[in-house]
Amino acid sequence: MAVKIRLRRMGAKKKPYYRVVVADSRFPRDGRFIEELGYYNPLKEPIEFKVDNEKVKTWIKNGAQPTDTVKSLFKKFEIL
Repeated sequence: MAVKIRLRRMGAKKKPYYRVVVADSRFPRDGRFIEELGYYNPLKEPIEFKVDNEKVKTWIKNGAQPTDTVKSLFKKFEIL
């Protein structure tokens, strides 16, 4: 089972916000997930990004791979 840390799109048309979730890579983007770690709202000023750092580090230690977008957000907000 390949586990990924990725964004799950929520919100209305043209007004997205995202939840940072841990999911099996075989499931659809907005489908079933294992655990919710936080959220990301690109429309707010300043950009809103909150995650549980301890859960993120635990999942990465257990082998979960963040997607490219999530990895860049982690670097930008100094999570990793």
